[in-house]
Amino acid sequence: MHTKPIIAVLGDYERCLQHYADWSQIQARAELRFFHEPLVGESLYQAVQDAHAIALIRDRSPFDASLIKRLPNLKLFVFTGVRNGLLDHAALLNQGVTIACTRGGPSKETTAELTWALILAASKQMVNQSQMMTSGQWRNAQSVLPMLHGQRLGIIGLGGIGSLVAKVGAAFGMDLVCWSPNMTKERANAVGCEFLPLETVLQTSKIVSLHLVAGERTKGLMHQDRLAMMRNDSLLVNTSRSSLIVTEDLIAALRRGRPGQAALDVFDQEPLPKDSELHRIPNLLMTPHLGFVAEPIFKTFASGLVDTLDAWLHGKPVPMPFPSN
Repeated sequence: MHTKPIIAVLGDYERCLQHYADWSQIQARAELRFFHEPLVGESLYQAVQDAHAIALIRDRSPFDASLIKRLPNLKLFVFTGVRNGLLDHAALLNQGVTIACTRGGPSKETTAELTWALILAASKQMVNQSQMMTSGQWRNAQSVLPMLHGQRLGIIGLGGIGSLVAKVGAAFGMDLVCWSPNMTKERANAVGCEFLPLETVLQTSKIVSLHLVAGERTKGLMHQDRLAMMRNDSLLVNTSRSSLIVTEDLIAALRRGRPGQAALDVFDQEPLPKDSELHRIPNLLMTPHLGFVAEPIFKTFASGLVDTLDAWLHGKPVPMPFPSN
């Protein structure tokens, strides 16, 4: 029989949480179980079935009402960052579970950096050019590259990340335009952008970068008809949420050549299954959800989890209760 509360720490794919914070006090008062592999379905249940507390990196494992009902011992659920789209918050609250979160760290900055890494890598054909060099080849006849200076950058969503992306675009001398459901001309102008209708942004931009919060109004925003509006030499970039794009429509659109390229860091299922059709699209650049995977962010995550679990183990209020608690 367990005499200590059981804490399951999920989603530590990088195996770094224990290196970025001191867990000794937690270890002394609880049975800590770290899980480093992706968990869903029955394997997820097996990992957490007797847990009194669950600590999760972002939304790397889904917790719906049916699973939560199978966890009678659960008293605390803490996730890193301030959003989790795969967690049934109401089901947890109805079961009397305390929900907490942590600070997100400089994720806006790191995601903006990755956005530009993808834009530059795709535009300048960095992967193909590097592979040719590694194999002992030189440039081929198709190696004349586009220039971003003077081209139009369309930013869909001009919040914290979109605004940072816009600043870099301005530094490159790009023509900045934007759209979002709640955009105003004044907000756009404050960041040096021109507010245009979505259709115009898609039809005229060399680069289209998505930076919207996922929700009912934005789910499936980029569907077949809108993808078909894009230039045949354009690049669509998504470092936000996969639900903004209808994946099947994007696959078909890339095969038709509108847009000419895409670069994705987020996917409907993560890790991306080996049999995904996305692996077979040559004009698609992919990275494995690296936008927030950076040392200062994971240090923030680790310290936030430790502080929350320590407070809970000592019967104190958690530092960052989720707003709906």
